Amino acid sequence: MRERTALPTGLFLRPWARSDAPAVLAAFAEPLMERQADAPVTTAAEAEEWILRRQRQWRQETGYAFAVTGGDDVPLGGVAVGNLDPRHGTGWVSYWTTTAARGRGTASHACRGLADWCFAELGLFRLELGHRTDNPASCRVARAAGFAPEGLQRQKLAYAGTRYDVELHARLATDPRPR
Repeated sequence: MRERTALPTGLFLRPWARSDAPAVLAAFAEPLMERQADAPVTTAAEAEEWILRRQRQWRQETGYAFAVTGGDDVPLGGVAVGNLDPRHGTGWVSYWTTTAARGRGTASHACRGLADWCFAELGLFRLELGHRTDNPASCRVARAAGFAPEGLQRQKLAYAGTRYDVELHARLATDPRPR
């Protein structure tokens, strides 16, 4: 997917562009979004570097990150697959949305579209994702996108000195496509 691809819901997936830096900066300024960043995104330069890292991963075929947009092409969030293991046909899915896009199905539709792309274009068989157990909204996204819960990873994540359990979900290429 090198161009903008329409999802059946009026949303689109497309690779991140440098021109998205202001939207990335605004998104990561929202409360709790720093947990979604692999490095701080607090300046325009850091937002641009965040995008450049995703573009490098794409070129190196180590990860594929997409902006989730509406018809106006403004990013509403992001969805990505990384930790690719070609031998076993697996990948790790992550997602986030802006405050304005939350609660509208944006993340679940984007995850569904990403999974379809991963199975068809990358030939992956198994996709995994995890969410903190104190984040029921993320659990709803995973389930709506067809990712079945598989178990608990005890105290996997640490934020500000507190450890959090993570629920693991997975979707297989052979699973029924969610409605």
